[in-house]
Amino acid sequence: MLQRFTNERNAETEPKPLSEQVVVITGASSGIGLTTARMAADRGARVVLAARSEDALREAVEGIEDDDGDATFVVADVGDREDVREIARVAEETYGGVDTWINGAAVSIYGRLEEIPVERMREQFDTNVWGLLYGSLEALDVLEDGGTIINVGSIVSDRSIMLQGSYSASKQAVKAFTDALRMELEDEGRPINVTLVKPGAIDTPYPRNAENYMDEAATVPAPVYAPDTVARALLHAAEHPQREVTVGGGGKQFTMLGKYTPELMDTLMKAVFGPQQRKDEPPRPDAESGLGEPAGELEERGDYEGYVAESSLYTRLRQRGRSPSSAAFGLGLVGIAYAGYRSLRGGNQ
Repeated sequence: MLQRFTNERNAETEPKPLSEQVVVITGASSGIGLTTARMAADRGARVVLAARSEDALREAVEGIEDDDGDATFVVADVGDREDVREIARVAEETYGGVDTWINGAAVSIYGRLEEIPVERMREQFDTNVWGLLYGSLEALDVLEDGGTIINVGSIVSDRSIMLQGSYSASKQAVKAFTDALRMELEDEGRPINVTLVKPGAIDTPYPRNAENYMDEAATVPAPVYAPDTVARALLHAAEHPQREVTVGGGGKQFTMLGKYTPELMDTLMKAVFGPQQRKDEPPRPDAESGLGEPAGELEERGDYEGYVAESSLYTRLRQRGRSPSSAAFGLGLVGIAYAGYRSLRGGNQ
C-alpha cells in the first residue's frame, strides 16, 4: 500500500522534460549559477537569470541568445524580498510561469569566528538563508500547478568546516528549512518537489569573491570539482525528483567521516582542511568582496591551482539509484585523510 501511494504521488509530481521548462536561477552571474543557466538554455529550457550585476546578466543573456537559447534576466538582491517578488513577476510576465526554481545565490566569509564582525555575518545570512527562504516562498506562489524547488546547500550543511564557520551555519539552516518545507508540502498533498543539492569543493570564483579575514588569500580544500558537475546534478533534479544529492564522492566521504568519526574529523580539520583553505599569497582587499557589492565577472571557473575533477562517478551512481559499496567508501575515507596529510606535508599539489 505504501509503495502504491509513493508511486501515485511521484506520478502526480513528475516534472516536464527540461526542454519544456521555465527555470529560474538566482546567483546566475558567475560560478555554478552561470554554468547551470547556460547548460539549461543549451538543453532547450527558457531561463530567468537573477543576480545583482546588471552588466554580467545582460552579457550572459546575450551569449545565450547568440547560441539560439531563450533567456531573460532580473537584477535582484535576494536578501530583499521585493526584489525576489520581481523575479517571479518577470518570469510569469515573460514566460507565463515557472517549472523549476533554483535558489543558488550565496556568499562566504573566511576567518575565525571571533575575528569576523557580527554585522557581516548577519549580511551573509541575508543572502544565504533569507534569500533562499524568500525564493522558496515566492516559488510556491508560481508553482501552483506543480513543479520543483531546488535549494543549493553544501557538504557543510552536514558537517561544519573551520575558517568558514558562519557559511557552514548558514548552509545548515538551508538544510533545516528545506527539509521542513518538503514535509509540509507533502503533508498538504501539494505537487511540488523539493530537492537539496549539496556540492563539495567547486572550482568557481567563490573564494576570490569571499570576504576574507585571514592573513592569506582564500582557496578551497581538495578534492575539487568543476562547476559543470553541480549544474548537471541541478538539472537532473529538475527532471527527476529526489530528496537530496551530494555532488562529489570526496564531499560525501567528508560528511561520512564527520558523522562516524567526529573526533578524527576535528583533528583532520585542524591539521589538514584548515591549512588547505589558505594560499601562500596576500589576501584580496575586503572592499572587493562580494558580500556587500556585486562581484561577479561572468566567470564560471575559479583559479584553483590543483587537480579539478570534471565529473563525479559517485553522483552519477546516486542519481541512478545506486550506491558505491561500503567497503569502497571505507577505503575512500582513508584515502581522503591520506591525501589531506600529503597535501599538508608537501603543499597543495
